Amino acid sequence: MSYFCSMESNRQKKIASVLQEDLVNVLQSAARSGQLGVIISVTKVNVTVDLSIAKVYLSIFPTDKRDTLIEGIKSNTSIIKHELAQRTRHQLRRMPELQFYIDDSLEYIDHIEQSLKGLENPMNSPDLLDKRKKK
Repeated sequence: MSYFCSMESNRQKKIASVLQEDLVNVLQSAARSGQLGVIISVTKVNVTVDLSIAKVYLSIFPTDKRDTLIEGIKSNTSIIKHELAQRTRHQLRRMPELQFYIDDSLEYIDHIEQSLKGLENPMNSPDLLDKRKKK
């Protein structure tokens, strides 16, 4: 069974970096060719200790297309993996299995910033109080 270690080896970091760079190119060119009008960012790639699995975290804008796009990406994982294997054939002997996840950390940060700016101030919008009540 493969697992992720908190201390990544240099090899894991190098493979993650290579995959991240090439995945950006593959996914953005697919989005451009499909004329989807979206931005897909590969925010992080984590590779297991045995180098068999790569967890890929994606940030997709606009967010209203996020769920549809991530499902499309997941259903085309084998095509993406093949394209990556072609690009990295001189750097990697074996292509890890790709697992795609949504990275919503930027959205979370934006929500915190909006809250700190007072845009969700219950004094200005009393209807927000209902959201804050404990159940």
